[in-house]
Amino acid sequence: MTHEREITEPVDLCLPNGRLNPAAIGWTRRPLHRANLRGWGRAKRWEYWGIVTPTHIVGLVASALDYAGVHSVYLLDRRTGLERNTEVVVPFARAAALPPRSGAGLVHAAGPGLTIDVDQRPEGSTIRAVAPGVQIDLTVPMPPGHESLGVVVPWSRRRFQYTVKDVGRPVRGTLRVDGTGFPVGAADSFAVLDHGRGKWPYAVRWNWAAGSGAGRAIQLGGRWTDGTGSTENALVVDGRLHKIGAELTWRYDRTDWLRPWHISGPGVDVRFHPFHERRARTNLGVLASETHQCFGHFSGWAATEAGERVDLDGLVGWAEEARNRW
Repeated sequence: MTHEREITEPVDLCLPNGRLNPAAIGWTRRPLHRANLRGWGRAKRWEYWGIVTPTHIVGLVASALDYAGVHSVYLLDRRTGLERNTEVVVPFARAAALPPRSGAGLVHAAGPGLTIDVDQRPEGSTIRAVAPGVQIDLTVPMPPGHESLGVVVPWSRRRFQYTVKDVGRPVRGTLRVDGTGFPVGAADSFAVLDHGRGKWPYAVRWNWAAGSGAGRAIQLGGRWTDGTGSTENALVVDGRLHKIGAELTWRYDRTDWLRPWHISGPGVDVRFHPFHERRARTNLGVLASETHQCFGHFSGWAATEAGERVDLDGLVGWAEEARNRW
């Protein structure tokens, strides 16, 4: 069990020399860190938005990895299982805009045939994206009192990551696919934000799971935080975040990704039941990644800070394994 410090006041992620600020190590219920990264070569910045609707699953990535920007628009038709994915690699992440604070400022990424724009304001975010055959126009309101999980993971003073995992956000708007419009309603759709800023090791592997439903959401992470004293785990009930300070055990079959997953530990006993596997591979020599992201339903339970077990049956989302050389 970790015993992380809750941070309640704004703080800089880095010291003036670019190393990790010791005062930044901990977790937050709302974004309070300013990612004042300095130096070149190991800095990674990204925004990932995942949106689940009754008809589609959307994944948007805007990223700057110093020597490259990797941006993508992914769309899964839940009725047919058909996928669309447009990915562009922009040398040195030219023209990408990734603000230092989560939830504030304009995010922009563009490449041949693809644009992503996110306007982040205190009342919420608007997301607009265009890719071949796909147009996305969504609003993600910020409900009053809604809490998200911010965590700083300290591998060392030179290698560290700040992440915000914001799960269970309402979303509304329109998806257009080959000219056909699909309405997105806040009553049966949700959005998840993964905001990342840090200085990463060259090779790393992680697990991530996120699921949402009416009044409940779960955020679970693994592998990349092991041994750091920080965890990326939380339960959200009616907008209130309950930090889970345990390192969890992930069990799944790497020869059959669609078999049920089991994520467990103190205060958590979750099963994930996939209905679709997304495989993503990039190999540009020095830059390579492989991700198995499965979409599905959750069952089981997680406990609040008071020890009350919350039923997670019926939550929808994803679980993944990612391996990166970057």
